Amino acid sequence: MARILVFAKAPLAGRVKTRLSPALDGEAAALLHRRMVLHTLNAACAAAPGRVELHCSPSPDHPFFADCAARHEVALARQIDGDIGARMAHALRNASRENPLLLIGTDCPGRTTNDLLAAIRALESGHDAVLGPVEDGGYSLIGLARFEPALFAGIAWSTDRVMTQTGARMTDLGFRWMNLPTLWDVDRPADLPRLRALFPALLDGIAIHACAPD
Repeated sequence: MARILVFAKAPLAGRVKTRLSPALDGEAAALLHRRMVLHTLNAACAAAPGRVELHCSPSPDHPFFADCAARHEVALARQIDGDIGARMAHALRNASRENPLLLIGTDCPGRTTNDLLAAIRALESGHDAVLGPVEDGGYSLIGLARFEPALFAGIAWSTDRVMTQTGARMTDLGFRWMNLPTLWDVDRPADLPRLRALFPALLDGIAIHACAPD
C-alpha cells in the first residue's frame, strides 16, 4: 500500500512564506502556512488513511506538529539538514522499504486527493515514477515505485530547471513515468489573488497589503 510523506516547516513568523512579503507580514504568512499544511494533510489522509508521515523542519517538537499528529493520526519524522534534494532523498530512502511512495510539499493547494490517488494508481500499475509539475519549473509531488538516489543528485534546486533536469534524469535511468496536471505554488504576492479566488478559506481574515507587482 502506498505511503505519503508530507514535507512541512514549523509555522514560525519570519521563517515561512517570506517571499509573500510585503503583501503579508510575518504573522499573517505564518498563519497562511499553518492552514496550507493542514489543507495538504486533509488531502493526503483522504488518499492514504493511516499511511501518512509528516516530515518536520526544524524539529517535530514544535506544538503545531503535535497538533497535526493528534488531528490526523499521522506519524512525525525530522527532516535532516541540507538542501531540498538531500532532504527528500533521505526521507524516501528511509521509507523505501514500503513502496510505492509519494512525497509532497504544502505550497500547492490545488494538488487534490484525486491527484494523489491518480499518482498511486500509476505507480501500482507499472510506472516507476510520477511528478506533479508546477508553473515555476519545479514540482510539488514526486512518486516512486523504487528509490533511485540519482534523481536527487546534481539538480539545480529552487530554479526553473528542476522539472526539466529531473525528467532528463528519469529518461537516462529508463524510468517509465508520467506527469500530473501542472499547477501553481503559493510563493509570491502575485499568487495571492488566485489563492483567494480558488481557496478563500485559506486567507479568511488575513489582510493582503498592496504592493508593486514583481
